[in-house]
Amino acid sequence: QVQLVESGGGLVQSGGSLRLSCIASGFTLYDYSIGWFRQAPGKEREGLSCLGRDNRERYADSVKGRFTISRDSAKNMVYLQMNSLTPEDTGVYYCATRRRELTACGLQNYQYNNWGQGTQVTVSS
Repeated sequence: QVQLVESGGGLVQSGGSLRLSCIASGFTLYDYSIGWFRQAPGKEREGLSCLGRDNRERYADSVKGRFTISRDSAKNMVYLQMNSLTPEDTGVYYCATRRRELTACGLQNYQYNNWGQGTQVTVSS
């Protein structure tokens, strides 16, 4: 069964850090471009960061310099290290993969066809 499962969310104070994890089952994550997305309350889901099969990273302006995406091929996992969190970072965080043949990543929802169920991140002020 092809599946992505996020974990690592929780409640953190403003200025704190969290590391989100995304583990893949049923396929090799290294063979896919992967992205992290966030849906804040009452807002559309937005792309935050991605890592392509070409190993190029991209970040949304809102998280550049604070968030870092990385991959552990041995564990079949991808991480999102989040630092200097603010209440505006509150939301449900999702990982997603593109079709295997697409080597570049992107920050648009429509570019991804396989999604995890999400993990909640709440940043208190």
